[in-house]
Amino acid sequence: MRKILTYSALLLLGLVGSQFLPDLAGGAYRLTTETVSFLTMVGLSFIMIHVGYEFHLDKSRLRSYGWDYVVAMTTAGFPWLFAALYFVFVMLPPEVRGLGDTWKETLLIGRFAAPTASGVLFAMLAAAGLSATWMFHKTRVLVIFDDLDTVLLMIPLKILLVGLAWQLGLAVVVMVVLLLVAWRWLHRISLPVTWPWVLTYAVVITGISEFIYLGTTLLDASVPVHIEVLLPAFVLGAIIRQPQGGETEHVLETPSEQRAGTIISGLFMVLVGLSMPVFIGSGAVPAKPVSASIQGVLAAQPAMSAGVIALHVLVLTLLINVGKMFPAFVYRREAHWRERLAVAIGMCPRGEVGAGIIILSLGYGIAGPVVTVAVLSLALNLLLTPLFLTIVVKLLARVPRPAL
Repeated sequence: MRKILTYSALLLLGLVGSQFLPDLAGGAYRLTTETVSFLTMVGLSFIMIHVGYEFHLDKSRLRSYGWDYVVAMTTAGFPWLFAALYFVFVMLPPEVRGLGDTWKETLLIGRFAAPTASGVLFAMLAAAGLSATWMFHKTRVLVIFDDLDTVLLMIPLKILLVGLAWQLGLAVVVMVVLLLVAWRWLHRISLPVTWPWVLTYAVVITGISEFIYLGTTLLDASVPVHIEVLLPAFVLGAIIRQPQGGETEHVLETPSEQRAGTIISGLFMVLVGLSMPVFIGSGAVPAKPVSASIQGVLAAQPAMSAGVIALHVLVLTLLINVGKMFPAFVYRREAHWRERLAVAIGMCPRGEVGAGIIILSLGYGIAGPVVTVAVLSLALNLLLTPLFLTIVVKLLARVPRPAL
C-alpha cells in the first residue's frame, strides 16, 4: 500500500512541478522539456521490458488462450471507449463533436484507461497470499494480454491520427517483424536482466527511436517515422530467457532489484507529471505535435474550474472501472461468481503503462482539460488500488470450499 500511495504522490508532485517549469527553466525550457521527454521514454521502456519478461505463453495451448485474449480485449477496450465517449459528449462543446480530429485525439488519449498496472497488481496479490489462487493465475494471463492489446492498438491509432503514408507503412513493417521475433524466440535469448542492464537496454531503445524520428523528420517533417518504445521494449523483455525449473531464486526477486525497480518506477511517475503541459493561468505552453497534419483540437479548448475538473475526474474514474467488469460475467464453468468478480476488480488498478500512453498522446500535440482530467483520474485510480485489493481479498475469503 505504501508503494501505491508513493506513486500517486510522486505523480501529483510532478504535475504540480510542471506548472512552474517554464518559470524555473526560463530560456532553457525547450531543452528541459526535451530532456524530461527522453528520460520519461527511458522509464517507460524499462517498465515495458519487465512487462514483456513477465509474459508467459504456452504455445501448445494456443486455442485456450483465444477466449482469454477476447476477454482481455474487453477489459482494455471498454474503458478506452467509455473514456473517449465521455471526453467527446460530456467534456467537449457541441461544435467540435463532429470534427474528425476530435475523435482521433480523444481515441488516442482515451487509451490511457486501457492497461492494468501489472507490476503493482501482481506484487500486491502475492503479498496478500493469493499467488496460488485461480484468480491470481487468470488475472495474470488477462493483464498481460490487456497490456499487449494496448500496445498493438497503438498502430492503427497512429494511422488514424496522421493518415496513410509510407512512413507509417514502414513503422507497421517494423512492428510486424518485432512480433515475429517475439513469437520465434520467446524467452530463448540469454541476456542479463539486472537493473543496470535493463536500464541500458531502455536507453538504447529510446535513443534508436529518437534517432529514427529525427532522421525521418529531415526527409519529411509532416509525417516522420515515430517508432514508439512500447512494443520494442516489450519484445526485448519477451525474448529474454527466464529461469528454468530447479534454479535458485531469480535475481529480480532480490531486495536490491526490487528496490531499484521501485525507485525507477517512482522517478518515472515524477517525469510523467513533469511532462504535462501548463494548464494553470495565462502562461500555458501549447503542445508541439509530432506531425504537422494534427490540428490539436483538444489543446485549443478553454480551461475549466477546479470543481468542474474534480467532478469529471470522479465520473471518468467510475466509468473506466465499470469497463473492466466483463470478466465477472464469463468463466462460469471455471470459477465461483466471487472469484470471477475478484478477477474483474483485480483488473481495475491503473499504473505506469497508462501514464506512458498519456505521454505518447502529448507527443502528438494533444493537451487541454481532457489531458488534465486523464492524469488526475490516473492518480485517483492509483490511490484506489488498496481498496481494490481489499475487496478482492474479502471476495476470495468467502468462496465456498469444495466438500472433501
